[in-house]
Amino acid sequence: MDAQELRNKTPDQLKDELASLKKEAFNLRFQQATGQMENTARMRGVKRAAARVKTVLNEKAATAAVE
Repeated sequence: MDAQELRNKTPDQLKDELASLKKEAFNLRFQQATGQMENTARMRGVKRAAARVKTVLNEKAATAAVE
């Protein structure tokens, strides 16, 4: 999901997306610890997606504060 798609979502939708990404990252960490992880690049992708969601949430909060 790219940043433009995220900017079209509401803050509530973004918070839900962030929560699901955090759950996925949690599960991936357990898979990594137990040696069951098949795709190690997925961890990096999830971290980046969570950071992207946080960035868009902060942008929306900043524009709401200015208005």
